[in-house]
Amino acid sequence: MSLFSVLSVSASGMAAERTRAELLVENLANSETTRTPEGGPYRRKDAVFTSAPQSSPFSAVFQTEMGSGITGVEVSDVIQDTRDPEKRYMPGHPDADKDGYVAYPRANPSEDMVNLMGASRNFQANVSAMTAIKDMIVQSINLMK
Repeated sequence: MSLFSVLSVSASGMAAERTRAELLVENLANSETTRTPEGGPYRRKDAVFTSAPQSSPFSAVFQTEMGSGITGVEVSDVIQDTRDPEKRYMPGHPDADKDGYVAYPRANPSEDMVNLMGASRNFQANVSAMTAIKDMIVQSINLMK
């Protein structure tokens, strides 16, 4: 496995975590949204990660020599929460039904914030791995001088 291939694995992790963070921020922003263009309250979204083969544009020459057994991560699907919305009694609300209940998303802002912190830390771990790999490449080049 070349060091350049490891860079592509970390890059795939960073891209997946960025997508996850975007979905978490969207969930936080819409945690009180009772009306969407599709009708009804906002539906919470989650990213589904799967392993995926990685190829590195930096090491295209080496790929034929090493084979393609390098796997990274990708977002394979974005799923929406299918649970019934949370009902709150608010008779004066413009979105209240005939009984005075308003449908709110089943979103937990505290849980989403914890998940967002985790996504941020995972992203930073991939940045640290890429920095270490970059340092190894520089050291290898310096040894050849």
